Amino acid sequence: MPGKRVTRLTPDQRREQLVGIGLEMLADRTLDELSTDEVARRAGISRGLLFHYFDSKRDFYRAVVRAECDRFTVATEPDPTLEPVAWMRAFIAGFVAYVMEHRQVYLALVRGAAGSHPAVTDIVGETRETIARRVRDGQRRLGMPDAPRLELASRAWMAFAEEAVTNWPMDEAGARDELCAFVESSFVSLLGLLDRPTVLDGKAPR
Repeated sequence: MPGKRVTRLTPDQRREQLVGIGLEMLADRTLDELSTDEVARRAGISRGLLFHYFDSKRDFYRAVVRAECDRFTVATEPDPTLEPVAWMRAFIAGFVAYVMEHRQVYLALVRGAAGSHPAVTDIVGETRETIARRVRDGQRRLGMPDAPRLELASRAWMAFAEEAVTNWPMDEAGARDELCAFVESSFVSLLGLLDRPTVLDGKAPR
């Protein structure tokens, strides 16, 4: 019987286990398709016991999304003592590595439909703002010009980087290094030109 498979865990350990199972399941389904019945079955507990650790299905969803977003922000946080160029490259390398290694979950949560899911919109929004602040921090560390459109540009770069990382062909030798270099060049070209005048009459800025 299922009760015989129950492992004695502390409440925190059980919550962590259940959230971990939820994250594993999101590799091939959407947040709405995440079944608490199946999560409980995989954990070897009853669905009722699952709700001893989470107030509701919404609460469980939020815990899963929060865990994923926390992992993402930690993975993309460079050592603050690094020199500016090394800091930027560590940020980009962390971003690329995390999205590549957790692509399906990233698409399902951080970039995908979960961003507009009423249960987790605030969590995803906070995460994206954290990453955008790091983009702006990197731009300033490199001595690039501040500008009124910096916040907009940081989000535009994020969208560009996400598109590149989630679609880059990775079956060739050196693909990851090439991707990091490509994303880095976009960082410099987009965020380093914010003080340039607008192109007028077909004349490019110097």
